[in-house]
Amino acid sequence: MNQGINVVGLYVDNQDEALAFYVDKLGFRVHTDVRNGAYRWLTVQHPDQPSFQLGLFTPGPPIHDEATAQTLRAMVAKGAMPPLVLSVDDCRASYDRLKARGVEFTQEPVDRYGSVDAGFRDPAGNGWKMIQAPRSIT
Repeated sequence: MNQGINVVGLYVDNQDEALAFYVDKLGFRVHTDVRNGAYRWLTVQHPDQPSFQLGLFTPGPPIHDEATAQTLRAMVAKGAMPPLVLSVDDCRASYDRLKARGVEFTQEPVDRYGSVDAGFRDPAGNGWKMIQAPRSIT
């Protein structure tokens, strides 16, 4: 029986650099960090989402040949991969906190359709949208 999605992977060019970014700057924690020869299975998770893991994977063997790996690294670096979304309670406060930790933003917080969003990229070039849900009117 299908129990849902457990891991979603991102391609990164340097797993140690990605790990430092996701743990030290975004506040994720390491879930799994194991090696099988040169291959490294590295996942992190958001502290408020323990059943979900974000895989930080490098393109290459045993999944990709070198030409494919090179193409994937170039696409990630250009920001060509689909963006990810980080939900936050207060986009402006989160922007200030993450910017103070050294996160480089591509877009400052903007009011849009009743919500607030900002954009940033990880060290490999993966794009993120940080979105504050619209406040409900009661």
